[in-house]
Amino acid sequence: MDKDQYHLIGVGIGPANLSLAALLQPCNDIKRIFLDRRNEFIWHPGLLFSNAELQVAYLKDLVSLVAPTSPYSFLEFLRENGRLYSFINANFPHVLRREFNEYYRWACGKLPDLEFGSEVTSIDVGRGGFEVATSLGVRHAEHLVIGTGLVPNIPAYAEPFLGDTLFHASEFLRRKVDAKGRRVAIIGGGQTGAEVFLNLMTSDATLPASISWISRRPNFLPLDDTPFINEQFTPGYSDYFFGLPQPVRESIIEAQKLTSDGISPSTLESIYRRLYELKFLARHECAWELRPGRSLERIARATAGFDLTMRDAATGQMQSLQADLVILCTGYTARLPKCLAPIRDRIALNSRGEYVVRPDYSIEWAGPSHHKIYVQNASRTQRGLADPNLSLLSWRSAKIVNSVARRTVYDVDNNQSILDWPQAHHAALAHETPAAAPRSFALMRDAEPAADAVRG
Repeated sequence: MDKDQYHLIGVGIGPANLSLAALLQPCNDIKRIFLDRRNEFIWHPGLLFSNAELQVAYLKDLVSLVAPTSPYSFLEFLRENGRLYSFINANFPHVLRREFNEYYRWACGKLPDLEFGSEVTSIDVGRGGFEVATSLGVRHAEHLVIGTGLVPNIPAYAEPFLGDTLFHASEFLRRKVDAKGRRVAIIGGGQTGAEVFLNLMTSDATLPASISWISRRPNFLPLDDTPFINEQFTPGYSDYFFGLPQPVRESIIEAQKLTSDGISPSTLESIYRRLYELKFLARHECAWELRPGRSLERIARATAGFDLTMRDAATGQMQSLQADLVILCTGYTARLPKCLAPIRDRIALNSRGEYVVRPDYSIEWAGPSHHKIYVQNASRTQRGLADPNLSLLSWRSAKIVNSVARRTVYDVDNNQSILDWPQAHHAALAHETPAAAPRSFALMRDAEPAADAVRG
């Protein structure tokens, strides 16, 4: 095989492709490389609060649920760094996200197939399958795996005002926000909104003059993390869900939203206790208000700051609010990566604008069937709410490994459930007639960054 020819090239190095890289390590017959334009791995740096916790069990790491003896597990990270016993003794209810970020960075340092600082600029059909042009040269691959992750979802009403005083929460820590004495509005009632609100309210010395937390939801609702709900984040349920007709899947996703996008109860308790302290004990001058059941519809520039107009879901009445600083906690969206532009018209999309995904996570495309394009974290309405989070990370990667290797490297079917899911319809039912491929597409417009971030 030529030096620049690979069996598999991965585009993007987030947790999903990092998991795939780790699980490919036993496969010496598969030549692969994973590329990322960033110079190093940092997991959602703008939201890496010191007290932010995972919303999933730590065993849902890069490898453990399919290869528990792998040298790339979270437990091995703890052991190698001399903190395993202390971690056990600390009895954390959930792992801190910054420790999982350390774990991911540790794994990056051990995996030889990662190339940071290499931006993929275009992908086209070429020698041996695909021609991948990067900032460091051209490579060729038999198969691709797209793991570019999600981008901030910016509502149309906010786009004209983006800047230092109105921005997406993904930039929060990078901007080193100084909210002291200012009027702050937080838009979005999920986990990210909760964490931003708590961060701004923690220190008496830096409290805003006022802070308003606005959510379309009827209340600030908790994540449902109970055992039977968590059965929906298992391989068996993913396969069952995949076999359902698309209209049924869409109705199920809406009904299950709080199993993935709710707020951790511990975060809600911390917020409530802090507000109790401010109201009854500290009696600080910071004016705070929580406004559930409001939908922001308009933003306008004011003499000082912004005028926000929202609709009350219960009465339909319009309400107004003034703010100096607006933070959008409006989730993330997925778009077709720009580097796929040369083959965009060959890629099939369903009526929701998603890739049409096969059981092995390859997609339908108008090209040779023996050259596959796999996708990570891009089939929420086909695989369920577990797809964009960490819960099935290693299982999905293992399915891709088996497909690329054309053999069973990992047992992905030995997953027993407490619940008896009805027999799914044949997976072909899940494949709608592809719609004409639009120039871009969007998913998860209301989702929190749990997708490769918070819960899953």
